[in-house]
Amino acid sequence: MTRDRLAFEPRVAAASLSGASDAAWAKAAIPHVGAAFLGGLAVDEPTREAAREMVQTRDREEFLPADPFAFADQQLDMLADAPLVAGVNVRSSSLAPLERIAEICADRGAICEINAHCRQAEMCETGAGQALLSDPDRLAEQVEAAAQAGPNVSVKVRTEVDGLDLPAIARQVETAGADMIHVDAMDSEGVVAEIAASTDCFVIANNGVRDRETVREYLAYGADAVSVGRPSDRPAVLTRVREATEAWFEADETATGEATQ
Repeated sequence: MTRDRLAFEPRVAAASLSGASDAAWAKAAIPHVGAAFLGGLAVDEPTREAAREMVQTRDREEFLPADPFAFADQQLDMLADAPLVAGVNVRSSSLAPLERIAEICADRGAICEINAHCRQAEMCETGAGQALLSDPDRLAEQVEAAAQAGPNVSVKVRTEVDGLDLPAIARQVETAGADMIHVDAMDSEGVVAEIAASTDCFVIANNGVRDRETVREYLAYGADAVSVGRPSDRPAVLTRVREATEAWFEADETATGEATQ
């Protein structure tokens, strides 16, 4: 089953933060996470120009290396011996650069995560980020292109986008080759349950993951793992999340074992 095959331990991921989530950031989280998504990384000229505009006009941090492909390769190389599953969160408006990043991820045993999540206007105007959720056929094309390059493919999505059926989108990207759905639940946590019930993809729940209560809520909805965003550089938060996640799955294994006796 896809979910079992993709499980990492502990089932806590560090979620990408534009301009902040590099290999050093991932290494700092190693005591507490089983996976870390680097990026977001803009890889074609329209998305790189959008990232430059976001830096210049709104003082955002963005990864804008001269060569994004060499940057991805270098960062993943720095994590080659790290005891975690690495991924790269990618923003692209075209297929060829996405395929190139996916090949790098495949060579490194890393996850290629397609960003259908960024809601910044500049990025959406390129057709990348959240704009892909409104054009699920294009999103599926990106998933298929990335999957054909060989890595496990994750799709980062967000809830509360008007007029969208996220469970249906999850089914469509699964058919296209996605292995994971990474859900920023916003204030609609229950959508995680709908997505988990609609797909065999490994579901990672994100947003507001801080403590035992939030971890248990998402896992009770059927998420296979949780991810931490902004507090991913705070060991106290990561410790609470890891301990709560481990306790949940230990209790689940105990209950499963007792039921089969």
